[in-house]
Amino acid sequence: MRVTRAIAINVFRESVRDKVLYNLVLFAMLLTASSYLIGQLTAGQDVKIIKDLGLSATSIFGLFIAVFIGIGLVSKEVERRSIYALLAKPITRAQLVVGKFLGLVLTLAVNISVMALALYLVLAYMSWGVAPEVRSVWDAPALDPALLKVVFLILVELTLVTSVALFFSTFSSPMLSAALTFGLYIVGHFSGDLKNFQQVVDSPAAARVARGLYWVLPNLSQFDIKSDVVHGVPVPMGYVVMTTGYAALYIAILLSISALVFSRRDFK
Repeated sequence: MRVTRAIAINVFRESVRDKVLYNLVLFAMLLTASSYLIGQLTAGQDVKIIKDLGLSATSIFGLFIAVFIGIGLVSKEVERRSIYALLAKPITRAQLVVGKFLGLVLTLAVNISVMALALYLVLAYMSWGVAPEVRSVWDAPALDPALLKVVFLILVELTLVTSVALFFSTFSSPMLSAALTFGLYIVGHFSGDLKNFQQVVDSPAAARVARGLYWVLPNLSQFDIKSDVVHGVPVPMGYVVMTTGYAALYIAILLSISALVFSRRDFK
């Protein structure tokens, strides 16, 4: 456990020093702040627009962090040939995989927290001095605590995407890993269509393949509760817990497979 923690901290330090990471966070914060100006253009909808744009910015730029840093967790070590020095130490390949994963998750958690704080600051500034009669027509309060549920599930989703990126990086090139991860991310948000694919095709074989993919591929659409929270629709805590459990199980399976594939990889 001590070895894994040391690897995770080292990954976090390397990620924090990455200029691309700073640019993504800065751009997300600027976009969140600019959503306040955009919201002023639509009377009565400013709160919704600010929340929607801010949460979307957090999700999108968090995705770029997860993918572009995630695919380099293993490939960088191989390209720089530092993997030989690491494997010469009393470190198992499974510890290396898990440690790098946890380090990027820590990086994501810190940056998602910064983006969420920026969004709350914009919302606090926007709601300052607003008349009570104006607040009464809002679907949800400006500083709605339910936004934390959205932010948390965004982090959980990105953690799952990180495990996907790490899995692909254990056996493929960085470019292919990025393409596969983005492709799986898109498909994961439309997995419900795979379940109902038999209603639009006449081929039983194609329907069975689509249904099989539905059960194998991650269902990422269930992590997106932005619309519900922005419009004041309650999201039960039980749903958040069940969705988190689903992600934890999927991540555990992917990390196990990643460790197995990486342990069998020949670097000679």
